[in-house]
Amino acid sequence: MKNQLNQVKLILSFVFCLTLVFVNAQIDGIPFGDLPPTSEYGKCYAKCKIPDVYETVSVQKLKKEASTKLIKVPAVYETVTETMLAKEASTKYRTVPATFKTVSEQVMVEPEKRTLKTIPAKYRTDSKQVLVSPARGQWIRKKKSPNCFSSNPDDCYVACYEEIPAVYRTETFQVLVSPASTTEDVRPAKFKTVTRQVVDQPARVEEIPIEAEYKTVSKKVLVSPESTREEVIPAEYASINEKRLVSQGGFTVWTEILCAERTTSTKVANVQRALNAAGYNAGSADGVMGIKTQNALQQYQTDKGLPVGNLNLETLKMLGVSQN
Repeated sequence: MKNQLNQVKLILSFVFCLTLVFVNAQIDGIPFGDLPPTSEYGKCYAKCKIPDVYETVSVQKLKKEASTKLIKVPAVYETVTETMLAKEASTKYRTVPATFKTVSEQVMVEPEKRTLKTIPAKYRTDSKQVLVSPARGQWIRKKKSPNCFSSNPDDCYVACYEEIPAVYRTETFQVLVSPASTTEDVRPAKFKTVTRQVVDQPARVEEIPIEAEYKTVSKKVLVSPESTREEVIPAEYASINEKRLVSQGGFTVWTEILCAERTTSTKVANVQRALNAAGYNAGSADGVMGIKTQNALQQYQTDKGLPVGNLNLETLKMLGVSQN
């Protein structure tokens, strides 16, 4: 009963181990001619079966052998062209008529005319005061005076000596402003525009050269005569996939592994963390040796050249996980 329990615990600690793990070296039940290297208490060893490794390769199989056949090569012609004179060069003459242009010119219709014109003198009217009688003194009677008590103005005679101002009269006279003069009135000449046709370029004779005419004639010329050639028909091959043995499987040598009672979930979680840190995706560190953890562990052992197929001590050492 004790051996059966140990076997169950060891199966849980294997990764890809396909063989039995022996806690104690027993001769019965071991299908090998050799035993683990040591018989110490507390040590466990395992042999794991590694399957044969095959690869599929593509090989070429002859389907049809090479052969030859005669091929008729037809004659080759090429078309060549050559230029021939169709009409010789010549000359023709053409009369170019004279050309005219319209010119305009000014023609005098009426010549310039000059006449003398008299400008009369100009005067202005001025005036002046002429003395008629000089100023003088004179007694002047007043009709009423405040010194007279009577209401009758004739009852009191009042005379006052007053100045009689000088008397003037206004006389007008003409003053010469500008004397008479003469001016010359000029009436300009009159012109009109007259248009007429004049020769721009006289008539002439042009000589026109006529170039020679050529024509292109095409004809076929033999380049290579008819012949035969031998053509090689290559062999035909078919691609066939074959399965080839790369490495033969079998059981590994005895490898010391971690015993079942020491393969705890904590230990497995430490292995998962170490694999993840090394770049091998072992999944979450849940302490369960699942398929993802097994695949990561196998790839790590293969890459590092470690024993493959179980949680052996060499792998733990390389991962930096304690054996205890």
